[in-house]
Amino acid sequence: MTRQRIEIKKIDNITARQVTFSKRRRGLFKKALELSTLCDAEIALIVFSSTGKLFEYASSSVPQVIERYDQHSQIERLYHSSVLYDRDTFSKLSKEEANRAQELKQLKGEELEGLNINELQKLEEQLEKGLKRVVRAKDDIMLKEIDALKRKGIQLMRENQRLKQVKNVGEEQGRSSESTNNGSTSDPPRDDDSSDTSLRLGSV
Repeated sequence: MTRQRIEIKKIDNITARQVTFSKRRRGLFKKALELSTLCDAEIALIVFSSTGKLFEYASSSVPQVIERYDQHSQIERLYHSSVLYDRDTFSKLSKEEANRAQELKQLKGEELEGLNINELQKLEEQLEKGLKRVVRAKDDIMLKEIDALKRKGIQLMRENQRLKQVKNVGEEQGRSSESTNNGSTSDPPRDDDSSDTSLRLGSV
């Protein structure tokens, strides 16, 4: 004979309700004990009867399990909030990147079909301002290069003058030493002349 299935709904009879509560509560706590023992699970059960009476079961202690649950819930909330924040941030960054890419294309003269007169005028003003900045930057670089070339030219001129001075000093020293050598070889010694005269007279 098969067991008749009980319809899951509130039991109207108070006595039958209390009997069913007691039986099912004991069975529930027994299953919790078996699950905790077999699977090394940390379990806490809190049950209030219809009369307000408290029944509880815990593999360790109810406050300890509740504290662990609170900590886990906080971590879960933080994780979900961070995930939502990351999604929002990613969505905003993606939209901003798409807008920047569109603006860059328009600055290149691409995809201008959907723009109206005012938008085209603003784009033209942006291009004019950008062109002015480019020209200004180019002029600054050219002025810096010209100044650098001028300073280099001045340095070369100073170096050239220094080399000329060194060359002139060397030539003057060379001429002075040459004249000194020529003067010493052109004048014959006087002692030789007097001795030669005396010899010639004696022989006569």
